[in-house]
Amino acid sequence: MTNTELILNMLAEASTKDISQAVNPETYAESQKVAKQGGNVAKVARLELEAKTGKKVVTALNAKTALKKKNNEISE
Repeated sequence: MTNTELILNMLAEASTKDISQAVNPETYAESQKVAKQGGNVAKVARLELEAKTGKKVVTALNAKTALKKKNNEISE
């Protein structure tokens, strides 16, 4: 995951928490709706960033692959 991906993930989580505190959902269905709204905040931000930069934000990079690659470089 890149820094931008992590930041967008944090934005989704923070947005969901803030929306949940404002709406105070009482059922699972209401909580699902709040979670989708929080995720949508990050989605809108991602799409806007991609439109401005012309680059995709989401990458195939993950910790497992990065660590394996790093370990191979060290052992060579």
